[in-house]
Amino acid sequence: MAKVRDSTVHRRSELYFDALSVIERDYWNEELCLTRVARQIATSRRQLQRSFSEVGGTSFRRELQRIRMSRAAELLHEGRLSVQEVAAAVGYRQAAQFAKAFRRSHGAPPSAFRRSNGRLAA
Repeated sequence: MAKVRDSTVHRRSELYFDALSVIERDYWNEELCLTRVARQIATSRRQLQRSFSEVGGTSFRRELQRIRMSRAAELLHEGRLSVQEVAAAVGYRQAAQFAKAFRRSHGAPPSAFRRSNGRLAA
């Protein structure tokens, strides 16, 4: 396998961390996608995909999902919003889709997570 130049590694790291900043800021936007993030940080979709894979060991979708589910858990733990409102707050149009993703991520439906006061194993 060919050695990757240090400048390439540095650039991909920058892209990865710039993209993470965008995701952490805009995770709630249901239209957030790889293409939009790539445009915002002035790179191509493919370069951003490589950055997520090589630097983060993940994909854009998985990282977006992780950030959304983490924020959803915080909101459910706070208890001020309904499950439907939490779903909308983290970028889901349909509460059922959110509940399915949350269950996959946290091992329990959002309502059970809230009742357990956030003490379920993640």
